[in-house]
Amino acid sequence: MSEVTAHSEAKPDLLRFIKAHIRDYALLLSLLAIMVFFQFTTSGTLFMPVNMTNIILQNSYIVIMALGMLLVIVAGHIDLSVGSVSGFIGAVAAVMMVTWKLDPFLSVIACLVVGAAIGGLQGYFVAYHKIPAFIVTLAGMLIFKGLALTVLGGASVGPFPREFQLLSSGYIPDLFGVPSFNMLALLIGALVTAVIIYFNYRERLNQQEHGLAEEPDIIFYGRNILIAIAFIGFSFLMARYKGLPNVLIVMFALIALFVFLTTNTTMGRRIYAMGGNEKATKLSGIDTEKLTFLIFVIMGALAALAGLIFAARLNVATPKAGLGFELDVIAACFIGGAATTGGVGKVIGAVIGAFIMGVMNNGMSIMGVGIDWQQVIKGAVLMLAVFLDVYYKNKAR
Repeated sequence: MSEVTAHSEAKPDLLRFIKAHIRDYALLLSLLAIMVFFQFTTSGTLFMPVNMTNIILQNSYIVIMALGMLLVIVAGHIDLSVGSVSGFIGAVAAVMMVTWKLDPFLSVIACLVVGAAIGGLQGYFVAYHKIPAFIVTLAGMLIFKGLALTVLGGASVGPFPREFQLLSSGYIPDLFGVPSFNMLALLIGALVTAVIIYFNYRERLNQQEHGLAEEPDIIFYGRNILIAIAFIGFSFLMARYKGLPNVLIVMFALIALFVFLTTNTTMGRRIYAMGGNEKATKLSGIDTEKLTFLIFVIMGALAALAGLIFAARLNVATPKAGLGFELDVIAACFIGGAATTGGVGKVIGAVIGAFIMGVMNNGMSIMGVGIDWQQVIKGAVLMLAVFLDVYYKNKAR
C-alpha cells in the first residue's frame, strides 16, 4: 500500500516540477529540435566537424557579449552600443598592432581596458545621472560607429600579426599524435563532463541534506546523461577535425565564471534584486549606483573582447565591423528567457539563445535561404519567444 501511495505522489511531483520549469526545458528542446531539423534539411552538413567548428567561431563573440548583456537586462537596463563598441575596439587594435607595430599582448590588454572604460563612462551617466540606458547607449552606438570610421580612415586595416590571429583561428595542440584525430580534445571533453556531473551531484546531495531538492530523480539523472552525451559527442566531432578552438576555451571559461557570478555570489544576488525592485534594493542598503556602474564596465570589457575576437577571425578591421551585433546579442538574451522588465534571466538560457540564433543562421545559409527571409524568420522567432515568456508568466499568476 505504501509503495502505491509513494508512486502516486511521485507522479504529481514530476508533473508539477516539469510545469514549473517548462520554460527552461522548452528552450533546450527547441535548440535540439532546430539542430535535428537542419541536420536533415542540409543532408547531414550541420553536424560535420568542420561546420560545427564554424558555428563556434561564428557565434563566439555573440555568446561572449550575451553574457554581459544578460547582466544589463537582468538589472533592468539595455545596451545598444555593444556592436559599435566592438567594432571600434577592433579598429583601435588594428591601428596599434598593424600601424604602430605594438606588441599584440599589450595591445589586447590596452583594448580591454579601453572597452571597460567605455562601459564605465556609459554606466556613469546611467547610474549617477539617471539618464535612461536606452538613450545613453543609443548615443554611444552612434559615437563609436563614427569613431571607428575615423580611426580607420574609412578603409580596412590589416592583416594582423600571427600571434593575434591565434585568438580566433588557433586550436589547442594535440599531445598524442594520433593520425586524423585529436585525442586531447576528446579527453578534455570527458574531463569537463566529469567535472560538471560531479558538481551537479554534489549540489544535489547538499540540497537533499537541507530538504531543498525539488528536481525528481528521473529528471536529474536524465539531465546528466544528456549532458554527458552532448559534451562527449561534441568533443568527438571536434577531435575529428582540428580539435578545440582557442576561442571555445575562452568562451567556456567565461560561461563558467558568469554562472558562478550569478548563482553563488552576493553581487549576482544583488543584480537580480535590483532588477526586480530597484527602490527596495536601495532601501535595503545596497549601493545600486555602484552596482549599475560595474555592470556596464563588465559589458564594455566583454564587448571589447568580442571585437578583438571578430577582428582576429577576419584578420582585418573594417569600418562596418560590429554592424547589427547588438540585435543578435539582445535577441539571444530574450530568446534565452530574460525578462524585458528585468530581474529574470539565466546565463545558460542566454547561451542557448545565442546558439539558437547561430544554428538558424548557419542552417539557413547552407540551405540557400536569402538574407531577407533569414531576418524575417529570426524576427518571428524572437517575437514568439517573448510572447511565450509573457504567456507563461500571466498563466502562473
